[in-house]
Amino acid sequence: MRRRHLLSGLLAALSLAGHRAAAAGNEVDVLLVLAVDVSLSISEARFELERSGYAEAFSDPRVLRAIAEGGHGRIAVALFDWAGPGEQQVAVEWMIIASAADADAFARRLGAVSRPFYGRTAIGSAIGFAATLLERAPYRTDRKIIDISGDGTSNSGRSIADARDAAVATGITVNGIVIVTDPVGMPAFLREHTNPVGGLAAYYRETVIGGEGAFVMAAEGFEAFGRALIAKLVREIS
Repeated sequence: MRRRHLLSGLLAALSLAGHRAAAAGNEVDVLLVLAVDVSLSISEARFELERSGYAEAFSDPRVLRAIAEGGHGRIAVALFDWAGPGEQQVAVEWMIIASAADADAFARRLGAVSRPFYGRTAIGSAIGFAATLLERAPYRTDRKIIDISGDGTSNSGRSIADARDAAVATGITVNGIVIVTDPVGMPAFLREHTNPVGGLAAYYRETVIGGEGAFVMAAEGFEAFGRALIAKLVREIS
């Protein structure tokens, strides 16, 4: 009888240790959803600049250093493209980035996915989709961030305020990176959309972002997007 109790206790201890090890294996410093604007105002050239910016950013030594200095030394990332209501598609499913090799794997996965949409701009719908991605993430942390990129104001879909406030209520931070474009030669219907009164960064600050430490970063044109993204990732991860 005593031997049976000892064996049961040993099995229980091993099971608990296994559960703890599994839990530790699922822990990361940051859960980061990258929400990429591929709406109608994003030309093919601009789309390629966006793609290369995201593909190369995690390989930057500054980003890798910020990741390595975290408590667990790794983050979990997912990326999806978005445009109008119902137009959200995951390009890179949840994966760990802890090394240059992981960053290369992220870039390869992203590079293998073609552009899925050319629709309207539904920022609120994108935030709602991103929050759902965070809910089903297979990793755990207290730091959950949605990173919305965009070159214009929302003109369709779910209310931004409703989606943002619902996300923030669950502990999510919504940040933004805006691409400021030159309105010269742009059709009138896109000019107002991409260059609102007060500026796009102000629009994102007042309308889109929310949660603890939320911020907006601006890229002065798509050519500068990659550099701005690196600075933004370092700030989010650190």
